[in-house]
Amino acid sequence: METHYYNVNINWKNSRKGIMCSPELNKKNDVCIEVATPPEFPKGMEGIWSPEHLFVAAVSGCLMTTFLAIAENSTLSFESFSCKAKGKMEKVDYKLMITEILLEPTVVINNKDFRDKAIRVLKKAKDACLISNSIVSKVIMETTIEVKPILIEKK
Repeated sequence: METHYYNVNINWKNSRKGIMCSPELNKKNDVCIEVATPPEFPKGMEGIWSPEHLFVAAVSGCLMTTFLAIAENSTLSFESFSCKAKGKMEKVDYKLMITEILLEPTVVINNKDFRDKAIRVLKKAKDACLISNSIVSKVIMETTIEVKPILIEKK
């Protein structure tokens, strides 16, 4: 695979807040994100994406997109995918860092016979996620597979 680059530009607005954009994303839409210091820090702001939230979101988003690719290649039939994610920030050797990210994906399938396959695909997705493979945080996954039977109308 060839080398790829992902560009992000950020401009300070006021206080502890800025606007983050990507030239690649802004070609079609004005897709920018307001980003600020989280409220747990001095002068932090509530209700605005923080670098910490974006970090955890990157891991969760990568799990989803990797799962979708592997599920398609594995012909795994599923109804839905969702994932809760929680990052644990703590001080290690006098430095703050996200030490652990808990991913709680839920995959809804139509056939209980696909349960093991769905679990395998999720594990492969976790292992292949390039974001998770690029960070030092421990990534833990607690999987839920739900079976939603197909309702067949009787005539």
